[in-house]
Amino acid sequence: MRQLICLLFFLTLFTMTALAQSENDYVRHVVVFKYKADASEADIQKVTDSFRDLQNQIPGIVSFEHGINNSPEGLNKGFTHVYLLTFENAEARDTYLPHPNHKEFGNLLSELGVLEEVFVVDYTVGG
Repeated sequence: MRQLICLLFFLTLFTMTALAQSENDYVRHVVVFKYKADASEADIQKVTDSFRDLQNQIPGIVSFEHGINNSPEGLNKGFTHVYLLTFENAEARDTYLPHPNHKEFGNLLSELGVLEEVFVVDYTVGG
């Protein structure tokens, strides 16, 4: 019985370590848009929906989040919409960047003509 308990303990510890290690490999891809003043809510929603759908089209995307700035500090410099993609690792992010569906999303942004400016920051979790 004691051996079984020890085995279960080490298996649990191994699993937790493996999960923590894989989370440390995650790459966050932060994209922040400053939409033009005349961008319609419908077009902004189309962009958001298309961005979200990339998770279903490109392997390696763990999650997608988005939101609108609500900071009272007033330091957002006109950037309002934040999109956060989490990738399994840097290789998954590197696969995403030239992926045809990502390129198609870029074409949609150009066609709609709603962006004034964009910035992107990537980082590794815990890195």
